[in-house]
Amino acid sequence: MGIGGCIALIGVGAILTFATDWHSDSVNLDLVGLIMMAVGIIGIATFTSIARRRRAVVAPTVVQQDDRRGF
Repeated sequence: MGIGGCIALIGVGAILTFATDWHSDSVNLDLVGLIMMAVGIIGIATFTSIARRRRAVVAPTVVQQDDRRGF
């Protein structure tokens, strides 16, 4: 899941939690919305940490040669 999917989860979860007033006996939409927002936040944190590791620049190693030829 990319960053767009995570943002979509957060948005849909916020809509379910804060913008709806449906009441159902079998499903608690507030809890479903909170779970979706939590999953979206965890997804963004995971995505950014993986992307940061991929972009890490490793310093090149410098090999110095010995110019003395044993004379």
